[in-house]
Amino acid sequence: MSDLCKRLQSVSEAGVYRLNCSLEDLRASATEGGFAVFEADIANASGKGEVLAELARAIAAPDWFGHNWDALADALGDLSWCPASGYVLLLQGDPSGEAVLDDILDATISFWKLQDKAFWVFIA
Repeated sequence: MSDLCKRLQSVSEAGVYRLNCSLEDLRASATEGGFAVFEADIANASGKGEVLAELARAIAAPDWFGHNWDALADALGDLSWCPASGYVLLLQGDPSGEAVLDDILDATISFWKLQDKAFWVFIA
């Protein structure tokens, strides 16, 4: 098991981080650990609608997804359609301009910690 894979297993360390390894290493380590990897490119998204649409695509959101912040929070806290030992969300582009998204990601990480699963967000 790679060092990165071992680190991903640490539920207590899960959070939002800048990516400091190659995408290939992250993908391989996450796959090795049984994690689902979601990749969303929000770098050129203009506005809430495009951000939500890209995130819904990345997580393969179910039909009930309502394309609003509450629906995103609900979907990220469910993920029953994608069972895994943990989750990695790789964001191309910085979501820091969307305070609501930052709050949703923080709440999602906390929720999954309570389920004893790691939910990592890496910003590339």
